[in-house]
Amino acid sequence: MAAYLQWRRFVFFDKELVKEPLGNDGAAPAAAPASGPAASKFLCLPPGITVCDSGRGSLVFGDMEGQIWFLPRSLQPTGFQAYKLRVTHLYQLKQHNILASVGEDEEGINPLVKIWNLEKRDGGNPLCTRIFPAIPGTEPTVVSCLTVHENLNFMAIGFTDGSVTLNKGDITRDRHSKTQILHKGNYPVTGLAFRQAGKITHLFVVTTENVQSYIVSGKDYPRVELDTHGCGLRCSALSDPSQDLQFIVAGDECVYLYQPDERGPCFAFEGHKLIAHWFRGYLVIVSRDRKVSPKSEFTSRDSQSSDKQILNIYDLCNKFIAYSAVFEDVVDVLAEWGSLYVLTRDGRVHALQEKDTQTKLEMLFKKNLFEMAINLAKSQHLDSDGLAQIFMQYGDHLYSKGNHDGAVQQYIRTIGKLEPSYVIRKFLDAQRIHNLTAYLQTLHRQSLANADHTTLLLNCYTKLKDSSKLEEFIKTKSESEVHFDVETAIKVLRQAGYYSHALYLAENHAHHEWYLKIQLEDIKNYQEALRYIGKLPFEQAESNMKRYGKILMHHIPEQTTQLLKGLCTDYQPSLEGRGDREAPGCRANSEEFIPIFANNPRELKAFLEHMSEVQPDSPQGIYDTLLELRLQNWAHEKDPQVKEKLHAEAISLLKSGRFCDVFDKALVLCQMHDFQDGVLYLYEQGKLFQQIMHYHMQHEQYRQVIAVCERHGEQEPSLWEQALSYFARKEEDCKEYVAAVLKHIESKNLMPPLLVVQTLAHNSTATLSVIRDYLVQKLQKQSQQISQDELRVRRYREETTRIRQEIQELKASPKIFQKTKCSICNSALELPSVHFLCGHSFHQHCFESYSESDADCPTCLPENRKVMDMIRAQEQKRDLHDQFQHQLKCSNDSFSVIADYFGRGVFNKLTLLTDPPTARLNASLEAGLQRDLLMHSRRGT
Repeated sequence: MAAYLQWRRFVFFDKELVKEPLGNDGAAPAAAPASGPAASKFLCLPPGITVCDSGRGSLVFGDMEGQIWFLPRSLQPTGFQAYKLRVTHLYQLKQHNILASVGEDEEGINPLVKIWNLEKRDGGNPLCTRIFPAIPGTEPTVVSCLTVHENLNFMAIGFTDGSVTLNKGDITRDRHSKTQILHKGNYPVTGLAFRQAGKITHLFVVTTENVQSYIVSGKDYPRVELDTHGCGLRCSALSDPSQDLQFIVAGDECVYLYQPDERGPCFAFEGHKLIAHWFRGYLVIVSRDRKVSPKSEFTSRDSQSSDKQILNIYDLCNKFIAYSAVFEDVVDVLAEWGSLYVLTRDGRVHALQEKDTQTKLEMLFKKNLFEMAINLAKSQHLDSDGLAQIFMQYGDHLYSKGNHDGAVQQYIRTIGKLEPSYVIRKFLDAQRIHNLTAYLQTLHRQSLANADHTTLLLNCYTKLKDSSKLEEFIKTKSESEVHFDVETAIKVLRQAGYYSHALYLAENHAHHEWYLKIQLEDIKNYQEALRYIGKLPFEQAESNMKRYGKILMHHIPEQTTQLLKGLCTDYQPSLEGRGDREAPGCRANSEEFIPIFANNPRELKAFLEHMSEVQPDSPQGIYDTLLELRLQNWAHEKDPQVKEKLHAEAISLLKSGRFCDVFDKALVLCQMHDFQDGVLYLYEQGKLFQQIMHYHMQHEQYRQVIAVCERHGEQEPSLWEQALSYFARKEEDCKEYVAAVLKHIESKNLMPPLLVVQTLAHNSTATLSVIRDYLVQKLQKQSQQISQDELRVRRYREETTRIRQEIQELKASPKIFQKTKCSICNSALELPSVHFLCGHSFHQHCFESYSESDADCPTCLPENRKVMDMIRAQEQKRDLHDQFQHQLKCSNDSFSVIADYFGRGVFNKLTLLTDPPTARLNASLEAGLQRDLLMHSRRGT
């Protein structure tokens, strides 16, 4: 039981007297000014009002004359005659424009129920859709209360004899409605109310002595006795969903709330209750202090008592009295147009207008009633921004009072709306670090903290030395539960010296760089860092080895080298007992890790040799570095046996074929380390025979010079010339080597004899005996060549003379054709036939079938075409001056080049048979001779 004496009283409603309207402008009811030109009369209701109700935008009244009045918002009342005598009860439905009334048309106890459709008219009045007697039986009784369900399928009527009738079906029609007695009792029925819960419909019935409920949506109408306390007329009401649609019974001692199957809370509100009403979450009670028995309530309405009556408006959720005022002789309290209207016996209407939420909150703030303001804001469904503002003001109030613990709890409720810096600045003092920690923890739990907030919270933990809270904060079960920036937390913990906690975060949240930084730079645990890298996936292991490889190589070279070997071949993370493994084939570029071994040549050699053996397709840089390393070791080695072994290893590596594409680089390395065998090998592989020759010449290795010429002279004949020049410059006796060179030059005809003599003329030790054999052999060969050339010239002249005679005969003497067979088909010739000066004859039909032109002999045409092509080619080549000049400068025998061009007719002007006649007339004698040589193949005309 809640005692209302402890409830605070407020003035959350404004009281005004409703005045008559100045015009028909539809203005809302308002209070009349006290005086002045704008003053108007107070609104006065018609006399003799017996019953009131409201809904559908109007206040509805019934009077002693049988009339029903409607007062709309324009305050222009309208009415009609509903009954002949009086109206006793009204019920205006809220969701339908239907009005149910009870009244009398004749003297006696014979009340009639009428259902009015306010949307339809009958002669200007609302249409009465149904009339039926209220008394179910023959015994006369007075109607005490009336209620109608909003679905128009139920209507209940209570009587003073304790009975209740239920009309089930469409209440607006007689045919579809059925009336039956639902309840019989010994006490007058004082209140009825329907409650809908899903598909179940309950009917609350309250008398002067008990409260009970019925399930009317079924067939048997089961009844539940709820209480043995009752109430007077108009002292019951049904709450809204904010109070779970509970049935309110206002007794003189307490106000009780009921569910359909049990009694709920009760409130000890003193005073004799006259009216109970529910309005927008408030319970409105009209009472008086003078105690009156509930049983006499039925007669008290006719009493002319002028006792002062108190109207209290209770907020049951927030436990305060929203308004309290004294009225004289209240007739009823109605709710419409968002306000309460109190009707008094003098006909006046008092409007109670609820203040807006902000005004009510300001009133509470002035009294520092922040808890009540918060509850009020929640019940008024104030948005989260408004609530946050209240929490902030409440927190500021508590902070100013020195209640820091309470203040931070209110500030916590503003998270997400209030800027955190506003709160943090208030608690930065070291004495309030506990409050700041609590606020920051909540900020992180709601995932609204930034990196600075995380830094501040961790600093709070470290200042407090609260390791348990620190571990609880960082050791979350899953990634989704992390409410802070992990990287920021790692930085702060590392700076504060909490290395184990920082390592925990880095390892569990895959911040590998931070984990390795802490292990290598702070803890100096190189073994653990290397083990951690070995557990990482390939890409991360590769990147971290590139970053930290030098440090690890400096402190643990052997283990680091082993990890690099695995990383560059077939990397598999060390999963420490887990069965799953990555797919094979992941390997890094071994060349990129060579700088790690800068100060570890022994480990570098082991790494490079391992890569060259296990992975022959390693990058070229591996072999280049390995060659350089071996050459360095060879150059600095003093032990002959070891030096020989290193020599063999270097030569073996050069012969592996890995330096074909980087020949120059390998050659430079060998030259830098004076590795002569390697240099000569690379010269030979690169076909640098000149360099090989120069090398042996510099070292005066005569036999090797001759050997090089013998091996590579076929590919580069100039080697012999260089050898002859070399030996010619030597002052010591080199006759043996000069003779060998001259023998080869003479056999291959590499140099003109005059050039040979000029070359050897510079050697003071070379006598004529040295080249005598060479000159004799050369002269003999030239004599033989001259004899052969003279013989060939004589043969060409004889052939030319013969051809000239033949041409002359063709020009001057007749040609006799004696062929008897066709040159194509070998058949006997028959006229018509075709004869050519070349001596071939053809049948005409054979000639026409096989000839390509009428002027050419089909048999001689291929050979003649070759000659013509040669002449045209010579004509085209004779203008190649650049080519001729180049060959002339580069040739050792310029005369042979000129003779060759003369032979090809480059210097002759040829005139072909296809030239114009003017060109033929100007042709030279040589051109005419060549033309005559071809004329014998042309057909006579």
